[in-house]
Amino acid sequence: MSARMLRPLAAALLLAAPAAATAQGTHHYQTDFTRDELAARRGRVYDAIGTQGIAVVQGAAGVPGFSVFRQANDFYYLTGVESAHAYLLLNGRTRRATLYLPRRDDDRERGEGKILAVEDSLLLIGLTGVDRVRGLEGLAQDLSGADLLRPPAMQLHTPLAPMETGNDSRDELLAGQARAASDPWDGRPSREAHFVRLVRERFPQLEVRDLSPTLDALRPIKSPAEIALIRRATQLAGLGIMEAMRSTQPGVMEYQLDAAAKYVHYLNGAQGDGYASIIGGGTNAFMGHYFRKADPLKSGDLVLMDYAPDVRYYTSDVTRLWPVNGTFPPAQRALYEFIVAYRDALFRHIRPGVTSDEVLDRAAADMRQYLQGKTFASPAHRKAVEEGVKFRGHFQHPVGMAVHDVGRVRGVPLREGMVFTIDPMIWIPEERLYIRIEDMALVTATGVENLSAFVPSAIDDVERTIAQPGVVQWRPPTPPAPSPAVPPSGSRP
Repeated sequence: MSARMLRPLAAALLLAAPAAATAQGTHHYQTDFTRDELAARRGRVYDAIGTQGIAVVQGAAGVPGFSVFRQANDFYYLTGVESAHAYLLLNGRTRRATLYLPRRDDDRERGEGKILAVEDSLLLIGLTGVDRVRGLEGLAQDLSGADLLRPPAMQLHTPLAPMETGNDSRDELLAGQARAASDPWDGRPSREAHFVRLVRERFPQLEVRDLSPTLDALRPIKSPAEIALIRRATQLAGLGIMEAMRSTQPGVMEYQLDAAAKYVHYLNGAQGDGYASIIGGGTNAFMGHYFRKADPLKSGDLVLMDYAPDVRYYTSDVTRLWPVNGTFPPAQRALYEFIVAYRDALFRHIRPGVTSDEVLDRAAADMRQYLQGKTFASPAHRKAVEEGVKFRGHFQHPVGMAVHDVGRVRGVPLREGMVFTIDPMIWIPEERLYIRIEDMALVTATGVENLSAFVPSAIDDVERTIAQPGVVQWRPPTPPAPSPAVPPSGSRP
């Protein structure tokens, strides 16, 4: 293997670092957030629910078979605990937190290793800063306590929105619930709805309120520890996309670009996908969420890739577009340059105190100036860029524990610590052509940082990266094994 071929892989190897390590036989608990930070988050919940409120947050249920458990985002955000079937009670009157966990399962631990359980009460109090740890049966006992049910009755706040437990986001989860509700052979209530029904049956004195808006309002402002994880997820997302660029050539399959990026993600400690990769060559890219990745790449087409890993419960959202044969044709080049210029214009106007509408208005004014004197290959291309100037979706969504994270960044003044995507895009329906790139914006004290600025976007940088050899060429796919010969009909064995 040539030294030139080794360089891209060596860069990724240098970034490889072990995740929070624990010795065999000891407990696993996250090391990204201190107990003080977790306590401060719970403190903001106490402030929101007041002295007449209690909050109960469910953890994720256990997973079947050999699936890997991942805690629900809100529960992890408040506790850092990754045990299944856990609950958290926050008492606004006493400002005391109680964690409820199952009993130790010795048989399971022999197969999987230590799992934090109620028997680890003292350890968990020290790790998380909660005030008490009890078994699951203790939740009903505590909810029926005289201090909660005596008049005036307490308000019970619990999340009503579907919990995020993997590479999913609130918008997609709600759509999934709607599809299940419309299926006459399904129609099962959500886990949240089931919990509320049980509370109302068993404790009718409690007034149930939705805690989701309170938790959603906490998560848009990222702490330094959260930003460090998002920065790492963005770094791996960008390196994965760059490895996919290097691996691109006509005939390579869309799923092979996914494999190249996954190699970089997992090599560097990602625990999974932040979301299913979107990789579409040619007209496949026109479908905004094309997940099948089943087609070969063709010379003359562009390929769009939108992909990021899950790095210890935080993700990113980065998209790039590049030519399969390594060179942008003139017509597509002009459209792509427009998108890159729009991205730069949007970042130019982001700073604390402004709103998304102000950013969009100022960037659109810049782009009207940009278009003066510019020519495009067809009236359809000209129409697309002019429509793009008016489009309001270039300023997109929050990113954090979910790729479409909870909370608001649009319609509110921007604040230091907000993280969201800038995603300029245009469509040419006549050609089923979709042009966009996407970058990660972090609002700082004085302006904005593009966390994904290192990922090639200028045409010369993109074409230079594609020209480098990639992992798919270094270790090409193995062809299927030949099928055993079948003897002719009627022949003797």
